[in-house]
Amino acid sequence: MGNRYPRDFAQGFYDGLQANGETDIVNLVRCAWAGSQRFGVLAWSGDVHSSFHAFRNQLAAGLNMGLAGIPWWTTDIGGFQGGNVNDPAFHELLIRWFQWAVFTPVLRMHGYREPQIQPPERYRDGIPQCNSGSPNELWSYGEENYAIMQHWLTVRETLRPYIDALYQQAHLHGDPLMRPLFWHYPQDKQSWACEDQYLFGEDLLVAPVMQAGQRERDVWLPTGNSWIALNGERYAGGEHIRVPAALETIPVFIREGSPLIQQLVD
Repeated sequence: MGNRYPRDFAQGFYDGLQANGETDIVNLVRCAWAGSQRFGVLAWSGDVHSSFHAFRNQLAAGLNMGLAGIPWWTTDIGGFQGGNVNDPAFHELLIRWFQWAVFTPVLRMHGYREPQIQPPERYRDGIPQCNSGSPNELWSYGEENYAIMQHWLTVRETLRPYIDALYQQAHLHGDPLMRPLFWHYPQDKQSWACEDQYLFGEDLLVAPVMQAGQRERDVWLPTGNSWIALNGERYAGGEHIRVPAALETIPVFIREGSPLIQQLVD
C-alpha cells in the first residue's frame, strides 16, 4: 500500500483536474511509483543538500527514474538546503548544476538560499511570520556567473525542438529523455560500466563535471559512432578521451550526422 499511495494520490489530482476541464495536466510531486506517469506526474528529487555529493546523486536518480518508466523528472538546481549567494564555492556548484540541468527533462532553479532574510516583524495579526531565503535568480550571483548561466540557458532554448521531440517519444514509446549509454549501445561493455555520463536522447552525450575544482575529465565515447564536441573537434567512438572542462563549459558531444551539429557547434 505504501508504494501505491503516491500513484493513487497523483491519480486523485489528475481525475479531479480532468473533471474541471483541464487537459494539459502537470503535477510536481516528491514521490512516484510504477504507473504514476499516466497521471501527469513530474517527479523531483526533493529538498536535497547543496553539495557536490548530493549533486552526483542526482544523475543516478534521474537515470533510474527514467528506467523505472517515469521520464518527467527534475531537480533543484544548486540543491535546496543551503548555498550562500556570496560564497564562490557555492557559485561553482550552482554553475555546474545549471550546466547539467540544461540536458535534463526539466530545467528548474529552486532553493532556500543563505543568508536567510528575517521578516520585519515576528507576528502579523497574531500569525507567526517566516524568514525567507536570499534571492536565487540567475542574476543574483554576479555578472560573470550570470553570463555563464545565460549562455547555457540560450543553449536550452536552441534545444527546444529536440526536447519536444524527446517528450513525444517518451509519451508514445516510453523512452526516457535521460538514457544510460547501454540504452543505445548494449553491445558495448564499457557502456554498462559508465555511471557519470549519459545520453540525452540519442544525439547528445553528456559528461557533467561533478567534483569541486575539477577542470578536466575523462569521457568514454561509445563504439559505433563518431562524436563532435561543441568546439567542433571530432572524435572516433570506442575510446576514452580526456577533455578540458573550464568552469564555463560542460563536456557535451553530438552524434555525427545529427542536425544538432549545425545548431550547437561553435
